[in-house]
Amino acid sequence: MKNWLIFITVFLLSLTLVISILVIWKADEPFDEIEKQASDLAISSDHLKFVSDGYVYNGNEPYITLFGEDERGKKKAVFVPDNLEEKMIQEVYLQDGITEEQALSVLNNKEEVKEILHTKLGYEEVGAVWEITYTNESDELNYVYILFEDGQWWKRILNL
Repeated sequence: MKNWLIFITVFLLSLTLVISILVIWKADEPFDEIEKQASDLAISSDHLKFVSDGYVYNGNEPYITLFGEDERGKKKAVFVPDNLEEKMIQEVYLQDGITEEQALSVLNNKEEVKEILHTKLGYEEVGAVWEITYTNESDELNYVYILFEDGQWWKRILNL
């Protein structure tokens, strides 16, 4: 009887683990697919020579942010809209704005930050922005948007 209980417990735990991994893998599949399509479009339209990193940015309009280099070896970020319209692609050279570390420094100088959850470069109506998500000392969720161009505050959503 004891062996059956051990077997059933191990079987149920294994089944739960396999199903969880399968669900997570399938849930991430659409993001991988759109990132691949956006990378192919950015390369074929000569915005980038190669893509080193990318992620989906969900602002007012969803964009796929891609990082890489152009044919002259200059590092840039390219923002491809989720509808993959080539004429709507935006880009910035990384040397022309503030870095992720500088954006975090701007935040830390003005706000009490307990933990940084993520930092993403995205595209909004004002241009490229750093979206920083963090929790404060009261464990409240906060979003801060800092302009890529000059490091000025654009928008804050506090104490969620």
